[in-house]
Formats: sequence, structure tokens, C-alpha cells
Amino acid sequence: MPEVVRIYEHGGPQVLKHEPLELPAPGPREVLVRHTAIGLNFSDIYLRTGLYARTLPSGLGSEAAGIVEKVGRRVREFRPGQRVAYYWGSEPGAYASERIVPADMLLRLPSGVSEEQAAAALLKGLTSWYLLRQTYRVQRGEVVLVPAAAGGVGMILCQWARTLGARVIGAVGDASKAALAKRHGCHQVLVGYEDLAARVRALTRGAGVHVVYDGVGRDTFRAALDSLRPRGMMAAFGNASGAVEPIAPLELMRRGSLFLTRPTAGDYLNTPEARRSAARELFGLIRRRAIRLHVGQRYALSQAARAQQDMESRRTLGSTVLIP
Repeated sequence: MPEVVRIYEHGGPQVLKHEPLELPAPGPREVLVRHTAIGLNFSDIYLRTGLYARTLPSGLGSEAAGIVEKVGRRVREFRPGQRVAYYWGSEPGAYASERIVPADMLLRLPSGVSEEQAAAALLKGLTSWYLLRQTYRVQRGEVVLVPAAAGGVGMILCQWARTLGARVIGAVGDASKAALAKRHGCHQVLVGYEDLAARVRALTRGAGVHVVYDGVGRDTFRAALDSLRPRGMMAAFGNASGAVEPIAPLELMRRGSLFLTRPTAGDYLNTPEARRSAARELFGLIRRRAIRLHVGQRYALSQAARAQQDMESRRTLGSTVLIP
């Protein structure tokens, strides 16, 4: 029997409900996908807690990979047996063993990229793409700061930035994560976030960095701003430690006419063409091993609550996947 995880109220991991699932036949432009691996992301936790507003009850999860089981009568680009993956941020529901997905959301998996790799890397890799290639287009020789460099996004982001010729400074919460960050793209790794800006400036001879890609949020935001050189860019793309307090525009002026943006996938990956372009670059880097993926944790779908709890408690390294 197919299975699904849903929430009926906001709260802690205990609100996740594991249930049987019944699905209709796919519509004319839809595809039934049997999931073999499901990606876990902090955005799933934000939805569960209510930080991201969503009408309840709701599914969880925005990315997965698997095998096409059935296609709708007007679908020509996919057929049963093909390996596919998808990111569907506007309609959470990937925490399921099977799912009906619009055909234009699906991406074919090339040889050399496994379903587990796709589930572990797709949203994190597409996030890295829009941060590095769209939000602030990193140039060779520039200096990049990445807090949470040993996290799922962090390790992909650091490796990708390095392939673009950037000098990558990573920051991690504790010493156990430093070696992992160093193996995955960082030129230098700073342990702990205390006095982060001073240590970054010491590494850059007082100049500061060109851009910070910060998915941590409240715990690192001010220090990250203080790490920037004049006219630097702060791309605050996540809230792993909590939402950031409001900031006055004058604070950006005082620090050197800084730029501050809060990008989100929905504004950068909102067309099939954008998703395909980003995935093409990502899958190419994975196939060439320019990006090496680290799947640090695997949980059964029925253990989704525990998986979220471990991620929220920062007990995870790299990417995490659920296996139906």
C-alpha cells in the first residue's frame, strides 16, 4: 500500500502523521512517479512549524526522485520505466512512496547520476545555482563566505563556487564538521561563529569578502554583514537558527553601502526552462565529480519525524534522504 506523511497542525516533529495513500490515475498532463529517494530540507521544517504559511492539512517535502509508473494521455516526453527527479516547491507532498506530478515539473536523470544523488542534491544544487549564477554572479578571484559550510547546501555551494574560481571561506558550528567542509570546496574553514567577522577580516587582510551566502539566519546574520567589503552582497537564503530581526537600511550604509537580498527558489526556478538549465549544469558537475555529494543520513519514510528532529538539532552532516 502506498504511504504518505502529512501534517494537520503546526508544531514539533510529533505532528507528522504517517498514513496510507490512495491516488487517482494521472491526468492528461500528469505522471505517476514511484519514489525511490526523497530529499529532506530545512524548508520542510519551516512548513511544519508554521514559519512558512500553508493551509492545513498539508503534505511535506519538495523534491524526490524515482521511476515513472504511468503517464497521462497527453504526455509525450516521458514513458514508464524512465528515471526522473523533480523539485516542486509550491506544492509540498514529496514525503510519499508515490506521487502524481505535472509533466513539466519532471527532469530526466542522465546516466552517471543516481536517484539517491538526485534526491539528495536537486533542491540544494538548484539553490546553489541561483545563488552563484543569478543572485550574485561569482567571478574568478572573488572571495566568498559560506556559513554552515558542512550542511547540505553548503557543501554543494562551496564546491561549485570553487569551480568558478572563487576563494571560498567556510564557517562551521564545531570542529567535527571542519574536515568535511575542507574536503568539499573550502580553502579555509573557521570553526564556531564567535568573532566571525574579525576572523574573516584577518584572512582577507582587512578587506572583507565580496559575497556571503547565509542559510543560518539569526545566529550569523550580523557577523556575516560585518564580514563584507564595501558594496558587498549579503544573500540571506535560509533561517536554520531562526528568523532574522528587522534591520534598518542605514545599517547597510554604515557598513559600506552593502546590498542585502532574501532570495527564494520560487522566484528563480519558476519556469521549466530555468529548472532544466539549472539541472543541466548541476548534473554535469556531478557526473564530472566537480561536485561530490555526501549523503550523511538515510531514514525510512516512516522515520520522517526523527529525521527532521536530527536536522533541527544540527546532528546531521551533508544531505539527508528518506527511503520509502
